[in-house]
Amino acid sequence: MIEFEPDRPRWQQVADILRGRIGSGEYPPKYLVSEVRLVQEFGVARDTIRKAIRQLRDEGLIYTVPNLGSFVSPPGEAESTKT
Repeated sequence: MIEFEPDRPRWQQVADILRGRIGSGEYPPKYLVSEVRLVQEFGVARDTIRKAIRQLRDEGLIYTVPNLGSFVSPPGEAESTKT
């Protein structure tokens, strides 16, 4: 578990970490972003993880397939979803 900053919502901090992992290539395109694994890793509620994933989806960094999960968007997808 990480130590969260007390003056920022945890979902924003989780989103920042995930954004960094996507940007660094630690989470490559089409990588499954598992809510269950992230809940265990960060020690937060599932709703917190869902808010972070929703933010990254709004930014085009992640896409969600119903009944399958959320995945890292391929390169160039973030730019095309902003238009």
